Amino acid sequence: MAEKFAIVTGASTGIGFELASIAAEQGYDLLVVADEPLIDAAARDFRKHGVDVQSVEADLATIEGVDRLLEAAGGRTIDVLCANAGRGLGRGFLEQDLDDWRRVVDTNITGTVYLLQKVLRDMAARGEGRVLVTGSIAGYMPGSFNAVYNATKAFIDNFTDAIRNELKEVEGVTITTLMPGPTETEFFDRADLLDTKVGQQEKDDAGKVARDGWAAMMKGERHIVSGWKNKVQQTVANVTPNSTLAEMHRSLAEPGSDQ
Repeated sequence: MAEKFAIVTGASTGIGFELASIAAEQGYDLLVVADEPLIDAAARDFRKHGVDVQSVEADLATIEGVDRLLEAAGGRTIDVLCANAGRGLGRGFLEQDLDDWRRVVDTNITGTVYLLQKVLRDMAARGEGRVLVTGSIAGYMPGSFNAVYNATKAFIDNFTDAIRNELKEVEGVTITTLMPGPTETEFFDRADLLDTKVGQQEKDDAGKVARDGWAAMMKGERHIVSGWKNKVQQTVANVTPNSTLAEMHRSLAEPGSDQ
């Protein structure tokens, strides 16, 4: 086994896959998780870097799924946690089923917060560990036609700022919030956003977003907004009324806006 051990959630595709690839390249043994069988194929790719890789198929929208992930760690010291698992849901809120929007909330908030609490307790006790949490610049905008998702990311962006402050006197433990913009992943297909302007527009490369996030985590930075366009959007969002932001988001995410 390698001396270094990392957990990456949502690692079957997209940013999570790229983060796990970076960790493997840098010699970390890996525990990777996703809620689909594809995680086993992803693990085979990571093993090509000569590290030990364990894959777990688990639903991180549930407490049981998070517990299953942590049990799979087998008591190993977790040096790095990339809490990347997330779920979106497009279209109008009134059209959405309870089970669907609740799973977005439970994946993006409940499961993530529970995992962070469990892992950070051990990191704080020993005074060592790095955490990267995937938030989003979507958290700065009221998300018309993606309302629940944007609200969950607003929670994550805010929550990580709070616990970072709570742990500011714990030397050796860092929490970095990665805030990407629209990124070329399976997210837009799974969230039923392909017939929208944001679903069809050019997006950031998942590999670059992951590299930006990993580098910021290793430097112990608090936040990283990947991509200059996204930095501009974040700045604009901070000085724009919410009603205007909601209308802007509507133009991007309303079904049929790709026409």
